[in-house]
Amino acid sequence: MTHPGDPGYAAAARASATVASPPEPALSPEPDHRAQWSLERRLLVVLAGLVAAVSLIVGIASVTVFHTSSVASVDAELRSAMTRAELNIRGPIPLPGGAAGPSVLLDVAGQSAGTLAAVVPDEGAPSAAYISEDAEGIVGLGTEPTRALAAVPADGEVHTIDAGSPFGSFRALAERKENVPDTRVVLALPLADVERSTTELAVTIAVVALAALILAIGFGSLIVRRALSPLSRMTATALEVSQLPLDRGDVALTERVVVDDERTEVGRLGTAFNRMLGHVASALSAREQSEQKVRRFVADASHELRTPLASIRGYAELTRMHGGRLPDDVTHAIGRIESESVRMTELVEDLLLLARLDEGRELVHTTVDLSALVADALGDAQVAGPEHDWSVDLADEAVEVSGDPARLHQVIANLLANARLHTPAGTSVRVQLARAGDRAILTVADDGPGIDPQVRDTLFERFERGDASRSRRAGSTGLGLAIVRAVVEAHHGSVGVESEPGSTVFTVELPVSKPTVV
Repeated sequence: MTHPGDPGYAAAARASATVASPPEPALSPEPDHRAQWSLERRLLVVLAGLVAAVSLIVGIASVTVFHTSSVASVDAELRSAMTRAELNIRGPIPLPGGAAGPSVLLDVAGQSAGTLAAVVPDEGAPSAAYISEDAEGIVGLGTEPTRALAAVPADGEVHTIDAGSPFGSFRALAERKENVPDTRVVLALPLADVERSTTELAVTIAVVALAALILAIGFGSLIVRRALSPLSRMTATALEVSQLPLDRGDVALTERVVVDDERTEVGRLGTAFNRMLGHVASALSAREQSEQKVRRFVADASHELRTPLASIRGYAELTRMHGGRLPDDVTHAIGRIESESVRMTELVEDLLLLARLDEGRELVHTTVDLSALVADALGDAQVAGPEHDWSVDLADEAVEVSGDPARLHQVIANLLANARLHTPAGTSVRVQLARAGDRAILTVADDGPGIDPQVRDTLFERFERGDASRSRRAGSTGLGLAIVRAVVEAHHGSVGVESEPGSTVFTVELPVSKPTVV
């Protein structure tokens, strides 16, 4: 039976472990296909809408005024025709009945072609005729137009009637005459010319409005594009700045917006934007200089502290190994000096490692078998924490990455130590290693009390410790998880944590690539 610390444990674990299935990829949200309109497009749409609205209002008003004026002219001409017809009605010959009646109304000088006339007795059938536009003269009307003329009331008002095909619409006026008792006389003038002129005017206005709309959109596009070009340049500059790695390192923020005219609103905005970029660049430079000073101080202080700490530890051990008997309180004090010097040495070594990682040093890349590292680290953790329940699930094939084996082993060891130190005895800790595509996935899960949500976001910061719900044993410096993140990111990977009461899972992802010896 092999144990986690045995040399052949990794191969045996891979052979006996269940094949780890890669995690299912998260479902990405469906893209929003609703295109967001740009400011230029919105301005053009507003301009086109205004031009179209003004053209529509002007067109409707013009057509309405023209049609009303034309109808009023027809009405005036119709009353004049009725006045001319009275010449025959008031003459010495009374208005005869029968078919000859309407002819008396039409056979008057000045009556225009297309005029309709009807004689409608109160009792009896009406008769109607019209002046033909051809050489036929006065022609009798059929039943449908006669019925339409007979329906016009003698109220002194002009009415619009439909004389049917092929006559169309007419303006009709009916009156009663003193010398023609119990009879209404009706005259009507056609509206065909008015309707044709109105249609032509409406079509003309529509064509002109459409041409004006096209010109407005064309010229408006040029004007708006030219007016908004500084905003476009500002947007492009902002996008370039947003893609720069501003979170760390020395950032050369040289991007600026070309300002054409500072007197305009857009020009003043561009000037303010450039001034803001200058302030940001100064702040980033000052921040980087401050961080460099802190890194150099930490590195120098850590390096200088290694020698005196080693001396303190050595003298304490030498004193304790003295042949003479020492008092119990002195022996206890020397033991505490030894333990604290060891703890302080570990802290100094961790600080020195982080400082060197910040400077991009301390890594040696070679081919690393993560399965073997997991097996070795788990064996060490089982010896250090026998009160915990340890288990491992490795892939059935070796998971190899390019990296520093010592630092990757430290990542695994720190995660296991974190689970051991911050969970009570009897907690189950499960380590799983799998490969998903070109990524190696390492998870360390425990069923402990979980992590306080208030410190979860800062858990990987330096000197950050667990919350009160996870036991804080002596010896924790708060740098273990910070080293984990620094080493993983130096290997171009990522680390995260998900925690709730009864389940805490740390996940490390590393790229699987061909080994590169540096």
